[in-house]
Amino acid sequence: MARPVRCRRICFEPKYDSFAPCGAKSPEQIFLTVDEFEAVRLIDHEKRTHEQCARQMGISRTTVTEMYERARSKIADCLVNGKTLCISGGNYALCDGSAWRCCGKKCGRAGQESGLPDTAGLKKEENKKMKIAVTYENGNVFQHFGHTEQFKLYEIEDGKIVEAQVVDTNGNGHGALAGMLSAWKVDTLICGGIGAGAQNALAEAGIRLYGGVSGSADEAVEALLAGKLEFDPDVHCDHHGHHGEGHNCGENPHGCGGK
Repeated sequence: MARPVRCRRICFEPKYDSFAPCGAKSPEQIFLTVDEFEAVRLIDHEKRTHEQCARQMGISRTTVTEMYERARSKIADCLVNGKTLCISGGNYALCDGSAWRCCGKKCGRAGQESGLPDTAGLKKEENKKMKIAVTYENGNVFQHFGHTEQFKLYEIEDGKIVEAQVVDTNGNGHGALAGMLSAWKVDTLICGGIGAGAQNALAEAGIRLYGGVSGSADEAVEALLAGKLEFDPDVHCDHHGHHGEGHNCGENPHGCGGK
């Protein structure tokens, strides 16, 4: 059975619902959905990355890319062929102000200016409580999310670490890990490599992802809180062969892309 389409979160509906060539409306209309419009607004107007856009809209980065490319194709068709662009419909819900790095005063999230890098928004949120998880091994960021045996959990208040503990995954892997993080009320994950399926599961759980990180786990968290964490927004699983023959990410239920 096909997976249900996840509702896309938008900050506000467009001020204008149609655009037409100068002079008169074209008899041929192209329809741009409101969620497609939001993807273009965030990426082209607000200069967000696809990863940032995905987090704000509450969907996967792959979905954002597909929507964005589809929207750009529609806009190009209107510009080149003189068609009328109409903005209407789509599977979306208006933001209630709970989204991280949302739209500032429009959604009641003061201090989160559009266009700032991902980590910069953390410094602006005073009195913000967070729970950060890091894939963990011997003090460092473990590099393969789906095979991590431990997470280190950090309780954050006012931009400072107030408590930290190491917890075992008890042999769980891949799709189960996103559920564990959600049950622990984790809102942010720092890790090394991670498959697309796991990224989608985290996005659907509302967990922010900072992948492609290596080195000390404690230093990574401190860098995140300082707005200086170096991470890869396009991180992917890159450990074929590290776990024996037959490991193939995303092609079986136990691959890194599995859920």
